[in-house]
Amino acid sequence: MEIGRPDEIEDSSPATLGSLQIAGSPEFMSQAYSINSSHIDIEDASSFEEKDCPLPVYLKFADVEYKVKFSRASSNINIVTTVASKVASQLSFDQDNYKHILNGISGSVAPGEILALMGPSGSGKTTLLKVIGGRLRERVKGTITYNDVPYSPALKKRVGFVTQDDVLFPQLTVEETLVFSAFLRLPSSMSRNQKYERVDMIVKELGLERCRHTRIGGGFVRGISGGERKRTSIGYEILVDPSLLLLDEPTSGLDSTSANRILQILQRLAKAGRTIVTTIHQPSSRIFHMFDKVLLIAQGYPLYCGKAREAVEYFSSLRFIPEMAMNPAEFLLELAAGQVDDISVPEDLPAPQGTAEYERIVIRFLHHKFKVQLEPKEKNENHNMSKISEQLRVAIQIKKDWTLTWTDQFMILLKRTYRERCRDYFDTIRLVQALAIAVLLGLLWWKSNFTTEAQLRDQIGLLFYICIFWTSSSIFGAVYVFPFEKIFLVKERKADMYRLSVYYVCSTLCDMVAHILYPTFFMSILYFMAGFKRTIDCFFLSLSTILLIAVTSQGAGELFGAAAMSMKRAGMIASLVLMLFLLTGGYYVQHIPKFMKWLKYVSFMYHGFRLLLKVQYDGNELYECGSKVGCRTLQSSPSFDTVNLDGGLEEVWIMLAMALAYRVGAYIFLNRKINAANL
Repeated sequence: MEIGRPDEIEDSSPATLGSLQIAGSPEFMSQAYSINSSHIDIEDASSFEEKDCPLPVYLKFADVEYKVKFSRASSNINIVTTVASKVASQLSFDQDNYKHILNGISGSVAPGEILALMGPSGSGKTTLLKVIGGRLRERVKGTITYNDVPYSPALKKRVGFVTQDDVLFPQLTVEETLVFSAFLRLPSSMSRNQKYERVDMIVKELGLERCRHTRIGGGFVRGISGGERKRTSIGYEILVDPSLLLLDEPTSGLDSTSANRILQILQRLAKAGRTIVTTIHQPSSRIFHMFDKVLLIAQGYPLYCGKAREAVEYFSSLRFIPEMAMNPAEFLLELAAGQVDDISVPEDLPAPQGTAEYERIVIRFLHHKFKVQLEPKEKNENHNMSKISEQLRVAIQIKKDWTLTWTDQFMILLKRTYRERCRDYFDTIRLVQALAIAVLLGLLWWKSNFTTEAQLRDQIGLLFYICIFWTSSSIFGAVYVFPFEKIFLVKERKADMYRLSVYYVCSTLCDMVAHILYPTFFMSILYFMAGFKRTIDCFFLSLSTILLIAVTSQGAGELFGAAAMSMKRAGMIASLVLMLFLLTGGYYVQHIPKFMKWLKYVSFMYHGFRLLLKVQYDGNELYECGSKVGCRTLQSSPSFDTVNLDGGLEEVWIMLAMALAYRVGAYIFLNRKINAANL
């Protein structure tokens, strides 16, 4: 499938998302459905697909709890304390071994509304967002429904999740990011031009025209601004017209102008019929009034859930009144933190004001009032919120199949992977490194030969160094790929963008470009400078052996990276294994003790080095002809005590089997790690 941009694309005006205008039309949902506080009329569930507008999703959650297991540090604890804690943990397992992150959170949000999750840092906002989005499933209690239906894998493609840290490939441009996402996620029934039109519409609507051809950038790559990156992340998710859009701190790190622009975009998206839930830390007064509903959380406990414009009035009814003009959001956050320095409070609260105990008492008091006054009302509203039609309940359970075949996904992802990594493949420093080392080795072993035992040992030493160099280069070139791209892969797999097997095959094949290109360039220079056999057959056999070593090493690096999924641990494992393979490679130690002999058979460097010797030397060739004892065959040299130079090339099949086994193992580990990971 070709993804080249057409020269001309028909302009679709006005800019729409699906068939619904997101520029704030007052009649945004007049044809398909109408929303009010208690009622929803549906013509037909299939009409939403036909009109290409998002399926309305009513989100309800009640008594949501989430806890994580933790281990206590025991370095400074004596034996008696340790034993006592173990006994206590048996009597009260939940209290001593689990930390409760969420405690009985309830709320709801309808299509066309924006629900803001507010609270101090560490209050549980992001955790609740992940639970709502189905990204945390274990150790979760409570009820969460979407159109009165519990979460199921069918919801994955109807939910857009924008993380706090923008997870975008730094080497791709804004347009490339959106185009590849469109081709991977939009239905195959859409033509190429329609997909490009969708991307153009998103770019214009989000104000990204100025930076559409600029790289995203990252820590070490210059790119677009923070606001532009956040808008690109939102565009990445709304490309597929999600019914439920979840955003984690979308205004974090942005100036007020950029933050306002993000919220205006969210308002327009909500007016198009989407359900939007966002966490936010400390919004401006203007942004606060853009929210329809607010859920205030403190230490995992709900303090308020209701309309944003009624929040201050509710707390005032509890005698918590600001003593000075104050941003409503700031007022709520100070209450959630228990800090009431500039707020008048009820006089009957115990404990002296300004202490840590007083802050806890304030939070407990507000939570108690919530349980008594607001929670019954919220649960009753959830129960009577709307009568969800049978069509909507059925539609939300229909799982969208893969929009593309395996082959189509492969062609698109192969091009994206190559585009994203090509700057690394053709890096000038890597090219200069290969050239410089090849020339240096060629000068050190200039026109070498094997007429004497010493000269033979020198030449064998060069061959072993070549094995070491390309083994280490290939292992370390592959070991960091999966740990580095883990966060991107988890995000895209959670959204069911493509099959994991497609990603793995594309990653391996693209990386082979560098693992084949540079050794070929290297050997083309060094081989003839060093005076190896000047025959076409011998040159290509030697080159093929080095490439086989590099490809096998790449597979080993992928296995270590997938097994560790950590840059630090993967590098450490690769270093240890490389050192082990180097020592057992057949050059430093030829006669290994029997109880350690198994190590050399699992070392691909051992098999690769033996294969290189067999390719380069013939056992019947003569050397030492100038010595007193006369000519001897190469096979009689002590250097070849453990190598039969005239034997078969069984090492080829052994290394091919190793290369395949490493990759199968890497895929198994990758599948397990990615499925278990969360953003």
